[in-house]
Amino acid sequence: MSKKELESFLEASDAKAFDTRHRQIINNNIGKYKVAVSNGRKQYDNYELARTRAAMLKWKVLENLDKYLLEFEANTQRKGTKVIWCEDVEGAQKEVMSILKANDAKMIVKAKSMATEEIGLNELLKHQGIDSIETDLGEYIQQLDGEKPYHIVTPAMHKSKEDIADLFARKLGTSPDLTPEQLSLHARMLLRDKYTEAKVGITGANFLIADTGSISITENEGNARLTTAFPKVHIVVVGIEKIIPNLTDLDLFLPLLATAGTGQRITAYNTIISGPAGKEEADGPKEMYVLLLDNGRTELLAQHEQRQALGCIRCGACLNACPVYKNIGGHSYQTTYSGPIGSVITPHLRGMEEYKHLSYASTLCGNCTEVCPVKIDIHNLLLFNRRDAVKSKLNKWTENNGWKLWRWGMMERSRMNKSSGLKNQFMKYFFKETWGDKRETPIVAEKSFNEQWRALHPTTTN
Repeated sequence: MSKKELESFLEASDAKAFDTRHRQIINNNIGKYKVAVSNGRKQYDNYELARTRAAMLKWKVLENLDKYLLEFEANTQRKGTKVIWCEDVEGAQKEVMSILKANDAKMIVKAKSMATEEIGLNELLKHQGIDSIETDLGEYIQQLDGEKPYHIVTPAMHKSKEDIADLFARKLGTSPDLTPEQLSLHARMLLRDKYTEAKVGITGANFLIADTGSISITENEGNARLTTAFPKVHIVVVGIEKIIPNLTDLDLFLPLLATAGTGQRITAYNTIISGPAGKEEADGPKEMYVLLLDNGRTELLAQHEQRQALGCIRCGACLNACPVYKNIGGHSYQTTYSGPIGSVITPHLRGMEEYKHLSYASTLCGNCTEVCPVKIDIHNLLLFNRRDAVKSKLNKWTENNGWKLWRWGMMERSRMNKSSGLKNQFMKYFFKETWGDKRETPIVAEKSFNEQWRALHPTTTN
């Protein structure tokens, strides 16, 4: 088993968990979302019914994923879009570079997309000498600071307005006293010309619509619309699981995504793109490409219990609900997808041996499952991942033998009643490292509950 990812995760988690300022900012920002989401749900007469419908529809899609993907491909190709199937990160990177080189692109504009983060697009383009400009304000802030997105929905959630003002002052030479509104206007001013200069715009997609061959993008800033309107080439990088059967299904999913993610009734900009611009259209790309990314998704689809995780609509609700995420933050996971849903899918996308530790980064309280708008059974999926890791013999020698010894002791009452000194030595030896250096190892009572009960009730036979 690789120790690099585990040790890095533990080190980062330990640092963030005891960073009081970080926790204060996160709890404040997540607290605002919690209030907004609670109010947002009031738009529904029956929110649970909407969740159930969404869950059933997503399950139907996963059971017929090949059918819907082929339907989407056929329908979008008829409208002039080129569809490219990408098996892995390397394949997706190769296809993007091929398109950029064919169009002699030296600079691209990019809308917020977790799929492009997954394939390491910004790093690739930087290495190739191509400027990649993030146009979403949160992503732009993170790019300016040289950091990865912190949260699926809110990339700069861990930064206060003072942090952002200071960042702009250092990187852009603005006054450190600018208000959030002034900071937004300055970023808008800097980015506005980039849309008309770029030859290529790159986006993700929130949904792929099978029956119309369209993509749906939902956002709050309008930057995705500009990214797809001005450049002559539009590249969409999207996971194969984002498919929905019909255009009318957006009536269900768009409000759910907005409500669960930010507490809005609906996001400010909801765009449906059905191909490159026609001759009569003034705006829009002359060429459009959709890169359908697998990258381990079919392997996850093959897992009967865990496949439902592919139904995720990337609302971020489970991150906001998770007590672990709220303490260690998004960067500690050191993966594209953080929080509970990231802990479920990452071991399947990037390797169980390297990332099985994420399945243990949970209290199993079930809050993630409770808030999921498509009813993914997240906390139980983490248990299935743990089971698979054990079956694959990926656990450490000390862990395996520790549980064997524990089982041996629990199988006989006489062994359970052994001296507390022996039990305390066992706890100290086997659990000192995992319990943590900031907590005292629990002390086992001198007498077991069974012995104490029998002392109080001498006539009891058991």
